[in-house]
Amino acid sequence: MARFGRLVTAMVTPFDEQLQIDFAKTERLIDHLLATGTEALVVSGTTGESPTLSKTEKLELFKHVVAYAKGKCHIIAGTGSNDTAASIEFTQAAEKIGVDAVMLVAPYYSRPSQEGLYQHFKALAEATSLPVMLYNVPGRTAVNMTAETTLRLARIPNVVCIKEASGNLAQMAQIIEHAPEGFELYSGDDALTLPVLSIGGVGIVSVASHVAGRQMTEMMNAFFAGRNAEAAALHRKLIPVFEGLFAYPSPTPTKAALEKLGVSVGGVRLPLVALNEQEKAFVHSLLPS
Repeated sequence: MARFGRLVTAMVTPFDEQLQIDFAKTERLIDHLLATGTEALVVSGTTGESPTLSKTEKLELFKHVVAYAKGKCHIIAGTGSNDTAASIEFTQAAEKIGVDAVMLVAPYYSRPSQEGLYQHFKALAEATSLPVMLYNVPGRTAVNMTAETTLRLARIPNVVCIKEASGNLAQMAQIIEHAPEGFELYSGDDALTLPVLSIGGVGIVSVASHVAGRQMTEMMNAFFAGRNAEAAALHRKLIPVFEGLFAYPSPTPTKAALEKLGVSVGGVRLPLVALNEQEKAFVHSLLPS
């Protein structure tokens, strides 16, 4: 069984009408996610609009989620950035709050070498006792962490898994094939959930689980029970949801979908903007019955 469960949700950050963090809405969102299959929460990742949250806001969010959900699910704090020293300081602050693990994104914009990536993550992992989830997402960071670099990092005791969003199944297969015992790979792309499971991945760090958690859990349960045709059919049925939630800048479609479901999470902060009525109608049409 995966360390953090099979279904990990990269949680949106609920806002009030003034676009400040709404902690009451956060509690209701967590209740909704746990009721629909989520086993772990990534708090203040990109889906949580982390670029627009101040350090103080993030720490307050971590505190509230830990106070509300500790023991109900795994709580993974997004503490990575492209500043190694600042990331170390922030990770240590999150550890003091009591999160269960941290997710560390590859340094964005800076485009470090593979050795730079290794040294960045090594320094961070050695500065905390928490389990570390690496996050490789070259479409956002402009740098791909190779399988070789990931496997080097996997030998560090508290580097326990990776969220792989490169879209490169061959790269993921190489990581899974050669990883030390206990190191796990999660898909970072909803649309590749079943293909990644089929090559040995353990689960998904999901955005679509905000609105299709039950269906995704059903699909993964079918796969792990050996009902592959059923799992494949369920996965195919979910593809429009997976793709539609990224038809417009994320997490705007996900927030609009949650509102339609009666889970109020508020708007988005600039530079993101609200969907227009036509865009909302498209997103609403995707919601599974």
